[in-house]
Amino acid sequence: MTTLVFVHGWSVSNTSTYGQMPQQLQLRAAAAGLPLTLADVWLSEYVSFDDAVTMPDLVRAFDHALRDLHLLDASFACITHSTGGPVVREWLRAQRDKPGSTSTIKLSHLVMLAPANFGSALAQLGKGVLGRLKSWFDGVQPGQRILDWLELGSTESLSLNLDHIHGADPTASGHYLFVLAGDRPDRSLYDHLNSYTGEDGSDGVVRIAAANLNARHAVLAIPNAGGTADTLALNQQQGPRCAFKLIADAAHSGSAHGILQSAAATTIDAILRCLQVRSAADYGNLCNAFDRENVQRDADKVELDPGLFGPRVHIHDPRSLLIVRLTDEAGEPLAGAGYLLTAGTPASPDLMPDDFMLDRQANSKSRTTVSLFLNYALLAGDARVADPGNTRKTLRNAVPSHRPYGACVQPADLDGLVHHALAKSAASDDLFGMLGPHQTTVLDVVLPRKLHEGVFRLTQNLAPEDFSQPVVGTVIG
Repeated sequence: MTTLVFVHGWSVSNTSTYGQMPQQLQLRAAAAGLPLTLADVWLSEYVSFDDAVTMPDLVRAFDHALRDLHLLDASFACITHSTGGPVVREWLRAQRDKPGSTSTIKLSHLVMLAPANFGSALAQLGKGVLGRLKSWFDGVQPGQRILDWLELGSTESLSLNLDHIHGADPTASGHYLFVLAGDRPDRSLYDHLNSYTGEDGSDGVVRIAAANLNARHAVLAIPNAGGTADTLALNQQQGPRCAFKLIADAAHSGSAHGILQSAAATTIDAILRCLQVRSAADYGNLCNAFDRENVQRDADKVELDPGLFGPRVHIHDPRSLLIVRLTDEAGEPLAGAGYLLTAGTPASPDLMPDDFMLDRQANSKSRTTVSLFLNYALLAGDARVADPGNTRKTLRNAVPSHRPYGACVQPADLDGLVHHALAKSAASDDLFGMLGPHQTTVLDVVLPRKLHEGVFRLTQNLAPEDFSQPVVGTVIG
């Protein structure tokens, strides 16, 4: 590895955003025996704050900038921050799908710091009043089109991520992907007008689960479209394994705790471990090592944040992001439908554990796509959490598991010429199995479309006949 390209995140307008990371990484790389000189490091300056700029625009411009490097070995490694991760991943997809118009430069290592792979809950707010005010003070536009991509459950982000989940393992093509995510917000940067900036299970901007590329695609649908029982069966697909590491005490941004700007030794050490991977075996070994380290971090999950009237308690449980898309078999969105999670036997929404639902957000352009932020530990059942300073003191009592978990769907249109019926998941399917700690699951709920014969009839009555009030008739099989 001789050439290293840094790619920043959304709405950055100064290369100071990289902090001391490039210089510190060079020093540590030299000590580790990696050949990396100042001439081999390139800092990106891309425009995301112009409302006209789209993600495909950034991909084309990135490809053009790479060609101008005239790399001797036609390969490079890349370190990205935040939105930079999706930008480079979209470029990799374009390189695969558009070989005639995209360069053949090989990306060997993609190390993503706090990537917004599945988006950010803040993207909606960035397009709102607060975002516009910030842009006015900073003298730049908010970057509307990039924020559209970054919104949770956007069509564009789901397209990229589902392509990854159902695609080939990148290591088979010599592409090594890594995700390094901070495990908590920087409390000093908390915005009292926006609680997402202090949200546990995130780094203050991107949720850990939304950064992680170890993801699933699940489908709840009627197994036999001609059947009469509206029971939804679960099928799921696990994506390729991706090296994922939690960086303790790192936040999304800021010079003190930011995963990029602070250039902390723990982050640099993790990056160098990634860059030293040279084979699929190396990659698998690093994945295993990161998994073990993440388990250790999850075991030490109590944060006591000093406060005026005593410490504020933060219990860093693993969270899951569940992105639900409600459609019918014709691909029509189920507007107004209700989606309820259930627990126990017999299944009931009332049996779901307390505080399991942390947040829900509907996509502004696709209101039937809803992102649910769930406490994985509470759903799984968790042991008593003690005060680390006084183990006799209980911060949270033991929480029993309420499995099996299921779901029921309540459409808004239960009758008519075309309608949908109430449906629920099969009692034999425990939906907990589609979730993962610090992971995202895209769930498609697909209901059968009930079409009645009154929509289209043939008659031999040649006399004028009014059918403005059609007889509904039976459901077409």
